[in-house]
Amino acid sequence: MVTGATGTLTVVSCAGVPITACTPARATQEIIRLSTSELERGVDVHLCNAYTLALADKDARFKAMLQRASINFADGKSVIWANKLLHRDRQISGDRVYGPDLFLDVFDQGQEHGLQHYLLGSTPEVLAKLQTELLRRYPKAEIVGAESPPFRDLWPSERKESCLRITESKAQLVWIGLGTPKQDIEASWLANGQVAVFIAVGAAFDFVAGEKKQAPTWMQRNGVEWLFRLATEPRRLWRRYLFGNARFLRAACRRSA
Repeated sequence: MVTGATGTLTVVSCAGVPITACTPARATQEIIRLSTSELERGVDVHLCNAYTLALADKDARFKAMLQRASINFADGKSVIWANKLLHRDRQISGDRVYGPDLFLDVFDQGQEHGLQHYLLGSTPEVLAKLQTELLRRYPKAEIVGAESPPFRDLWPSERKESCLRITESKAQLVWIGLGTPKQDIEASWLANGQVAVFIAVGAAFDFVAGEKKQAPTWMQRNGVEWLFRLATEPRRLWRRYLFGNARFLRAACRRSA
């Protein structure tokens, strides 16, 4: 169980990974609570969909990392459906904690708390558009740093400098948009050495900056957002959805046996 803003958050297992089952509103409250608390250690937060859990089923080290994580929210409708089916004795929200919505909700509600944000990922061009859009929507938001790391493994000296920038910024919350699983690994690594909340937030940077289109709300609500994304990026995503979704279903059923 994870101590929440007004009680406790229920955790259930999906494909062998602990998933925090709560509403989007509770997720926002918990992130703000953690970000504004006197933490003793870093907190890593992951937004898990079928692809994330399929990767975890395939990679034992990645799964172990998610099993140690501070919080894994259910980002995908398929994860919600699996949890409600496999844990019928538990009260589980039917709403997913969608990364881009969590990103915006925390920026919005964090204004009254003076929450200090750091943006890590994407390209310099996207980060510039992202910051402009965020401050247009939330003029009282505090963005204390932003950086676009190289699209390769960082050298030890580069990693040290990046960590120092985050520390010196006094950021309470670091949003990481590097793609799965790289962003999840980075969030876990950073939380192990720095005191802040680190959230692997997926494609939120591109969506909010206007670089990519989001699926219509009705598709998101009915769990077919993946069809929209597949149609817009077929060459990049067809393997993920064809093989990943099947692997997730097998893993969810197997772990429940």
